Amino acid sequence: MCGLLGLLTARADAPDLSTAVTSALHCARHRGPDETDEWHDQDVVLGFNRLSIIDLDLSHQPLRYADRYTLLFNGEVYNYLELREQLIAEHGAEFATQGDGEVVVAAYHYWGKDAVRRLRGMFAFLIWDERERVLFGARDPFGIKPLFVLTGPGGTAFSSEKKSLQELAPSLGAGALSLDEPALQHYLLLQYVPEPATLHREIRRIESGTMFTLRPGEQPVTERYFSPVFSATPLAGPTERDRLYRRIEDTLRDSVAKHMRADVTVGAFLSGGIDSTAIAALAKEHNPNLITFTTGFEREGYSEVDVAAESAEAIGVRHVVRTVKPDEMMEALPLIVWYLDDPVADPALVPLWFVAREARQHVKVVLSGEGADELFGGYTIYREPLSLAPFEKVPGSVRGALGQLSRRIPEGVRGKDLLRRGALSLEQRYYGNARIFRDGELAGLLRSYDPRRSHTDITAQWYRQSAGWDPVSRMQHVDLFTWLRGDILVKADKMTMANSLELRVPFLDPEVFAVAADIPLTEKIYGRTDGSGTTKYALRRALENIVPAHVLNRRKLGFPVPIRLWLRDEMYGWADDIITSSQTDHLLDLPAVRRMLAEHRTGPVDHSRRLWTLLVFMLWHGIMVEDRIRPEIPEPAYPVQV
Repeated sequence: MCGLLGLLTARADAPDLSTAVTSALHCARHRGPDETDEWHDQDVVLGFNRLSIIDLDLSHQPLRYADRYTLLFNGEVYNYLELREQLIAEHGAEFATQGDGEVVVAAYHYWGKDAVRRLRGMFAFLIWDERERVLFGARDPFGIKPLFVLTGPGGTAFSSEKKSLQELAPSLGAGALSLDEPALQHYLLLQYVPEPATLHREIRRIESGTMFTLRPGEQPVTERYFSPVFSATPLAGPTERDRLYRRIEDTLRDSVAKHMRADVTVGAFLSGGIDSTAIAALAKEHNPNLITFTTGFEREGYSEVDVAAESAEAIGVRHVVRTVKPDEMMEALPLIVWYLDDPVADPALVPLWFVAREARQHVKVVLSGEGADELFGGYTIYREPLSLAPFEKVPGSVRGALGQLSRRIPEGVRGKDLLRRGALSLEQRYYGNARIFRDGELAGLLRSYDPRRSHTDITAQWYRQSAGWDPVSRMQHVDLFTWLRGDILVKADKMTMANSLELRVPFLDPEVFAVAADIPLTEKIYGRTDGSGTTKYALRRALENIVPAHVLNRRKLGFPVPIRLWLRDEMYGWADDIITSSQTDHLLDLPAVRRMLAEHRTGPVDHSRRLWTLLVFMLWHGIMVEDRIRPEIPEPAYPVQV
């Protein structure tokens, strides 16, 4: 887990740009505080910040291979030992290190670009081929590790951190970076900026599951190598169901075993839910001295500390708790937003930053349960197609009338939202797991609001790909390309790397996905057809002998944050100050935002998520655009090995 910065020039002037690359790399030093190095020839500059996890003494980067290639590799490949043996057996490959990075570049040397499909792991990498004068790169299937790209007259640069590209932009002749107004509208709809966009029009993201080649002076040629497909068929009977449960358990156990490969201490995050508990329990099989970490708040209903502690005791691990107070959140938020690169208005990322900071005092790597809900059908919203199934039998004209009726029903009246959503098709009503403002609700708030923009700009292509699937599989597919890679994985990467901590996610493994893709609908949402059935049913059955009974059928909270209460009390003045001082009036109707805050304080309307989304953007704008807010960036100071 590290930070890379690679620049392919258009003018063969790479030596003149090496100092600029080194400088831009410095603002990503938290991603790799153990080593920093740079390599260049006439066409390319490759810089690297290393967080040493595997082969601490030898696997330095940029890594040279076969007197031909130079590698920048961020992430981990968990099946590198098996690939290494295969490369030796089939091709007589020779290795100078014991690390996974050299296996990646050797695999490319012998197998070409198809080597990417053999990698089990999280990664973003660049390989410069001196002989062919071509840069090859790829990003992992699910988008666990980030990769940003900026092109200017002077060339194209790739980085693990967007802020590094912002600093490098003048050296590329990219000019002043501009705000991407369509991306801002989508951010306010979804609470994150969907890929491949960022809030700066000139900087984009290499999408998850893609690879590319680039030659000097040309544009990248991109190819998708991973397209997830949910293709389950009904199970014939109890024997097939039992076989499915065993397959889930065996595959997850194998994934955790491979994710435990490290030359430093590995811990685990632990909430009160089944996903993180299963990961911790399986990790304990490989590390009897496993340490787990959780966070919570001193507010009833907003903490899983007690449940997590009970789980830790049941599986026999040492447990560390970090409690977060509202004044700590207010103080830390500008720094957190700086680490984010682009705003993500998920309040759960704040306690994640605090628990990651605590964990880094004990370990260098943590495992976590991200991805289980998307793969195994865990979100409560996935039960909705069952409750709305009767509407599918109603003629379109009648459904339209029901939608009109819902608009005449006062807010807060029982059944209003059911009628509204039942009148809509799945493509119209399901944005993904986050929906802050509905299409149309931004008209009086966002000055650049364009009614032609919609959430369907983002979701339509993923619905087209999933045509003919059952509705829950289609929702999962949308979430893999929106919510998971736009919110869940961004906050996981940014908040842990802000603390020089590597986070690994064993559920997001190609082999685990292959099993999850075979699970039929009845084994995802099991039970009553009114939408109250059990989520992640097959996963729960598969884990019956692994997780404690008190967790097995419990709905997780994750790291919930009491912003609804705090914005009415402890955080009200803080929020008002942010709105008052913000220089975003050309983008937002700030008096309208202030009215929302006042309405929220007096109740009964709950504007907390919308307010948080707006406040995080204002902080981002104050830091990244106005240069008015300047959080103090701490120097990472951690030992090489923990």
